[in-house]
Amino acid sequence: QWLSSGFVTKFDDAAVPNKKNVLPSLANRPFDPGRHYSLPWAGIIAGIAWSKSALPKGLKTLDDLFAPANKGRIEVLSEMRDTIGIIMMWQGVDITKNFTEAQFMNAVDFLAKKIKDGYIRQIKGQSYSEDLISGDAIAVIGWSGDINQLNLQNGNKFGFALPESGGTFSTDNWMIPSTSPNKKSAEALINFYYQPEIAAQVSNYITYVCPVKGAKEAMAKINPKQVNNPLIFPDDAMWKNLKVFRSLSPAEQNKFSSAFQKAAGKG
Repeated sequence: QWLSSGFVTKFDDAAVPNKKNVLPSLANRPFDPGRHYSLPWAGIIAGIAWSKSALPKGLKTLDDLFAPANKGRIEVLSEMRDTIGIIMMWQGVDITKNFTEAQFMNAVDFLAKKIKDGYIRQIKGQSYSEDLISGDAIAVIGWSGDINQLNLQNGNKFGFALPESGGTFSTDNWMIPSTSPNKKSAEALINFYYQPEIAAQVSNYITYVCPVKGAKEAMAKINPKQVNNPLIFPDDAMWKNLKVFRSLSPAEQNKFSSAFQKAAGKG
């Protein structure tokens, strides 16, 4: 939406030479071929997470997540593409392709029924972390980085996995507003963060997916325990089970968002 509305300016690639360090899988996106207007800051994996004490066997599927024993203690993300995307994949839909309105609405109907039937406690952003800590929620559709951070702060009490039917992947992005009075400094800052050693330090702190080539090797000197963390450096098997929700037309965005908000009780 930002790009199509003309709200961002084009990078001067010569001012961001470290752009070459972007992972090949993230170097092109349908909304920005060649990444001339946006660059990935961190990758976001959405999957299922749980309290290990409450659910010692863990979760592998959405059937596990919505088991009757978890009724009333499940929370899902307020980010439509993650929650609905994960439900759609479980229903057999490829969210990267041109799925139909009926397929999207089928997932919304499933969500609405789980809310009505008392399975889903709340729909939240990152504050679901507080409910996992308190025990008010024992299972969630959540973000990998949040669970990484929770485990660092709470003694590895929580599990995280991609559903067997697939998880979603997205990125937070660098963009420079078209009205920026200091484009050169913004480009210099972006270039600084694309140094593998700097990217490794950032990823060690935020514990989200690192988009920079060479950062995994640099992590060995910063925090060896994180080198083989697939939630920061996904392996090939994990990448294959991660899907990016396709771009929506303005009409779809309005209709789908309204339907999701209505199901969540906010429309």
